[in-house]
Amino acid sequence: MPETKPRILKPEKPQDRVKKSDRRQQILLELKLRPHVRINELAQRFNVSTETVRRDFEALSSDGLIARAHGGASAPTQGHYPSLDERTSAQVEERERIGNCAAGLVQDGETVMIDSGSTTIEMARALAYLGTECTVITNSIPVAMTLGQGAVQVLLCPGEYLASESATIGTETLEFLSRFHVDRCMIGSSGFSTEGPSETVRGFAAVKRMMLTRATKRHLLIASGKFGRKGLTLVQGFPGLDSIITDAKPKGELLRTINSAEVDILVAGKH
Repeated sequence: MPETKPRILKPEKPQDRVKKSDRRQQILLELKLRPHVRINELAQRFNVSTETVRRDFEALSSDGLIARAHGGASAPTQGHYPSLDERTSAQVEERERIGNCAAGLVQDGETVMIDSGSTTIEMARALAYLGTECTVITNSIPVAMTLGQGAVQVLLCPGEYLASESATIGTETLEFLSRFHVDRCMIGSSGFSTEGPSETVRGFAAVKRMMLTRATKRHLLIASGKFGRKGLTLVQGFPGLDSIITDAKPKGELLRTINSAEVDILVAGKH
């Protein structure tokens, strides 16, 4: 009989590691299904080190998407913050003035990122009325619907649907935004203090932060009633802004901070 060669057994291929963006999506999905996830458990499932999962937690926490807890993470908790509908029915005149002023900055042919919020919806209405031929990238469904019937080309971000805000958030939204470089971005915020704009709505800080990094000109639309307030998560310091569009000029320490940062203040006039 011919001599048979011994069979060489190849070691089993280790389980492929999960991509960073997919890991973070899975972490957020897990927190929708149960109140707490543990670092060790996720590290084993994703075939990564515990330090890698900790970095995922830190990134998601800084974006306001999760709350860190001992040995793991949980869904963020926060006090009552007015819904989009509630905010839309408040300070209507001030937000209309701010929206009209902001819309007037956009020129034909420009590309603009607009985030979700009651004031940016007013800006979208004014932009539609003006008939400016531009391209808008947004995570806000009301902004997209307002602009989609006119001269504006609209790109709507994918992502997790946040029903209370009629907007998308999360890893897919951020990845989509990171593909573009635009002429301007228009963002709002929950609060505005000497530290800069801040946000309370889950996931919004990360979206605003990404928009600011992808735009040449960066505008904050903020009603004066939010001066001095601090939201849950800081969005960006003053060096990340070019102008603040508001209904009344800031005062005191806030004004001094804005001036020292050389950020323009545009006060929207009455009709």
